[in-house]
Amino acid sequence: MSKTTIETIKIIDIPKIEDTRGNLSVIEKNTIPFKIKRVYYLYDVPSTAYRGGHAHKEQLELLVALSGSFEVKLSDGVKQISIMLNKPNKGLLIPTGIWRELENFSSGSVCLVLSSDVFDKNDYIYDFKEFMRFKSLK
Repeated sequence: MSKTTIETIKIIDIPKIEDTRGNLSVIEKNTIPFKIKRVYYLYDVPSTAYRGGHAHKEQLELLVALSGSFEVKLSDGVKQISIMLNKPNKGLLIPTGIWRELENFSSGSVCLVLSSDVFDKNDYIYDFKEFMRFKSLK
């Protein structure tokens, strides 16, 4: 049974160094609460499409809107929230056992995902009914 709830989701401040030549943000080992084992990014997502539609049993993820914006809909099986990501110095930390869907991508948006583990298809829950069973919230 997964005890994570909507309240365990956090927005992480990514350090920003401001300069007249442009800003720089840095993600280091102390910025996020897990060791990064996989990095990927979503781009060229049509504004009418959505990504995600799953939860993880063990993996943690940090989502960052490097460019543009997109909406992240989250559910713990009881409560739902929606968070708009649109700043490259803010990251959305999603713990295990949280359902996520990404939609409403703006033109040119890029979503960076930092993961606590390598890809493992057995860690994914793609069916919401199975997710509810995993959460033991029938």
